[in-house]
Amino acid sequence: MKELFITFAKYNKEANKAVCAILDGLSNDEREKDRGSYYKSLSGLFVHILGGTVFILGMLKEALGGSQSALSALESVTVPQGGLNAEQWKALGAAFEKADDAYIHFVSSLKEEDLKAPVKLSWYKGNPPSVPVAFMLQQLISHGNHHRGQISQILDSLKIDNDYSGIAPAFVPKL
Repeated sequence: MKELFITFAKYNKEANKAVCAILDGLSNDEREKDRGSYYKSLSGLFVHILGGTVFILGMLKEALGGSQSALSALESVTVPQGGLNAEQWKALGAAFEKADDAYIHFVSSLKEEDLKAPVKLSWYKGNPPSVPVAFMLQQLISHGNHHRGQISQILDSLKIDNDYSGIAPAFVPKL
């Protein structure tokens, strides 16, 4: 199962780089325009992906005793709040790079038994009070894909080519 999570972590990084490259081609006003989504703008959606990544990886670090050096890079990742100016947008790409690299390094460093470790939850009304690390890694995958899908729909409506929806064969583990 670990190999599958490594594949998804690598895909996640490439998908985020692809989205960032597409959004780099827009003006800051276009990225910040309210598009009617819950997170309003394209940059708001993209920032939310980063925030979710940092939050979930933080939960996993805590669940595994907090000694996960693979996630130490997250300490320097700042998730911006509110609208972004052009300078903040440029910094966002570097923040994604750090977070995505930490995610890959973290998953690569896991032992199979780590995937069963309990992660305490503060939602689901306490039922269940915890879920396995593997479940939270699945949540992280779903979260990024869901919000990149929202970005894709907005880009489609703007008639902007975007294709970051498939996992490239380069990510297939070597047998």
